[in-house]
Order: sequence, then C-alpha cells, then structure tokens
Amino acid sequence: MSHWFNYSVDKHRHQPVILFLHGFMGSGEEYAEICRELADRFCCLTVDLPGHGKNQGLSSPAGYTMSATAQGLIALLDRLKIDRCFLAGYSMGGRLALYLTLNFPERFDKVILESASPGLKTAQERSQRCQADEKIAQKLTNIPLKSFLCQWYQQEIFRSLQQHPKLAQLIERRQQQNPRELAKSLRYLGTGNQPSLWEELLNNTVPLLLLVGEADRKFTAINIEMADRCPVAELEIIPQTGHNIHFEDPKSYLIQLVKFFSP
Repeated sequence: MSHWFNYSVDKHRHQPVILFLHGFMGSGEEYAEICRELADRFCCLTVDLPGHGKNQGLSSPAGYTMSATAQGLIALLDRLKIDRCFLAGYSMGGRLALYLTLNFPERFDKVILESASPGLKTAQERSQRCQADEKIAQKLTNIPLKSFLCQWYQQEIFRSLQQHPKLAQLIERRQQQNPRELAKSLRYLGTGNQPSLWEELLNNTVPLLLLVGEADRKFTAINIEMADRCPVAELEIIPQTGHNIHFEDPKSYLIQLVKFFSP
C-alpha cells in the first residue's frame, strides 16, 4: 500500500524522524520551510495524502478513507525501516494523526495535533456533515478552483488569514491541485466519514501536544475538551493566529515543536 504515497525524506536518517501530515488542499511541500529550519536536529518525512499533490487517481475510492490511508502510512514507515517516530498533523492531517496514534501507539513517541479534532460524536452529526461535505465536493467540481478557494478562505476559522501577506501565494499554490481528487478526499476522508475518536481518547497513552490558534474559536473549544478528556494531552493556544498556525506563524509553531519533541 505504501506505493500510494509521494513522499520526501531527509538524508539525516540518524536523527529523530518527524512525519508531517498536511491539511485539506495541502501537500507535503507546504512543510518545506519548516523542514529546512529543523534539518540540524530532526529528519523530516513529508507525504502527499490521497487526492493531494502528486498522490492522484487511486484505483478505488476505498483508498481515500482514514483506515486505508493510515495502513498505507504504516506500510510506508515499514518500507523506510522507521520503527518509531514523532508525528505532526494539521487539520485533516491532524485527524488522521490522532487515528494513527490511537490505532498504532507503538509507532509514535509523541504527537502534535494542530487545529485537529477527534471527529463528530453522534451518527446524526456525522450524517449531517456528510451531506454538507457532499455539497462542498460538488461545488469544488462545478466552479473554477480559484473562485472556490477565495470562498473557502472566507470561513470564520481562516479570518486571521485575510491580512496575511502570503495569502495570495497560498491560494496560488492550492490552485495546482485537482478539484476532482480533492472532492474524493472530502467525501472519504472528511469529518463526516471518519469514526468518532472521542471515547478512545480517554485511554490514549501517547503524549499529545494540542495546538490551536487564539482566533480559531471553534477548534479552541474542541481542543479544550480534548485536553480535559486525555490525561497525557497538553494544550497550547497560539496568540494572534487562526486555524493554520504553521503557515500564519511558523516561528511560534517551530518553538512549540522543538520544545515538545526535544529530549
């Protein structure tokens, strides 16, 4: 299954490995700057998740699901002979990172979840979210991608991005994606289609760092509850940022990452 993933790994394999998982509409490339900053002390492994970057057109829709994606990532770690590593996931990648942590705890020493959630608690919420995601998926394939992106970043959780000097660059980078593939990812790896991980969070033994932006009220509330439920989770609220912390304030993100992953 590991052949699904386009990946990039540093040459410094003697250093502790961090696996980075990007968010919806992203790719492994978005961590390039972060990885450069970490090169003297960590080995960075980045991947393109199904439907993103160069990981396009899987033969079966089942390949885009959370369980299949997680199994593929474990197979990739096996292929690269990485028995244990650190894990950092953002948003969609953070939901996937939590699933990996709970299902393969022996593979991860510490995990950073940036603007992530354990999914939705009830079947009704998940059903409603699937319907909402389906509308978004249809919009993705029916209007120009640039128009979709401009609307997407008007959401409340991205409000702090509106004044960011690199927002135009971010939108330009997202335009390299394939809308049909993004729609598949949304349908099969979206929040509505993933299992709820709230109950499993109670028994988690892998140390977690929960990062949220101060301006992202929705995910701040979710992560406060996550920290309350999980004894080995610590919460850091990053000032003057919204949902995409590592893009909006890479310096603060790096400080938190190095502090948490260092011995």
